[in-house]
Amino acid sequence: MLDGKITLVTGGAGDLGNEMALQLAQAGASVVIWDIKSEADARPRIERVKIAGNPVHYAQVDIRDRSAVEAATDDILSRFGSLDIVCANAGIVDSAPFLEISPEKWQRHIDINLTGSFNVGQVAAQRMVARKIKGRIIFTSSWVADIPWPEITPYTVSKAGVNMLMKQMARELAVYGIRVNAVAPGIVKAGLAGRQLVEEPLYAARVSKVIPLGDPGTPVEIAQAVVYLASPQTSYMTGTVLLIDGGCSLFQFDQ
Repeated sequence: MLDGKITLVTGGAGDLGNEMALQLAQAGASVVIWDIKSEADARPRIERVKIAGNPVHYAQVDIRDRSAVEAATDDILSRFGSLDIVCANAGIVDSAPFLEISPEKWQRHIDINLTGSFNVGQVAAQRMVARKIKGRIIFTSSWVADIPWPEITPYTVSKAGVNMLMKQMARELAVYGIRVNAVAPGIVKAGLAGRQLVEEPLYAARVSKVIPLGDPGTPVEIAQAVVYLASPQTSYMTGTVLLIDGGCSLFQFDQ
């Protein structure tokens, strides 16, 4: 399906990003993984993607650093000759009640989740346009970009910004044949949410009431949606948020 395509996944050493990288590799793509982790720390996740049998390259990149993003993107083009699919997935979520959010916590979410996504998206788009690549840019949003969830205000606001960033890019880049979309996971049993489900009874109790399909999602389900957005089947899709939330946004209440 994606044979010969060169794909970048940011945050590719995390639970969700690593599954995206694996699924894209299994679909035939060569995969470049960026993450803030050192290559040594990310080694098990890199090897997991290599099992698919396609080329895999890793780079330690802080997406807040514009010059680092530019240099690492140019390195991809030098190594592989193209950059066809970009999954701007790297992000953080750090919970705190609204009244206790520090300015530093707020800024860190904006810097990584929103400005980092802008850096990756704009640099990739500039290179695609310069080389006449009709590529795909896929952002990782969230179901809470539109719906407030307690104690993660910096995250929800940053993801709302990601949605509009995606739409602005889709509108302006369509003339170049570049499709820009987003996948919006619901509550996924991975990363911070996965830890909270185990470690925070109050969070687990809240989650148990809000998913109409019953269970949290899995990284595999989200990654399969990303492969779909990267595939030829979605050549007529741009500016769309693909919601994969088990019905969370349907507002299920206690009976």
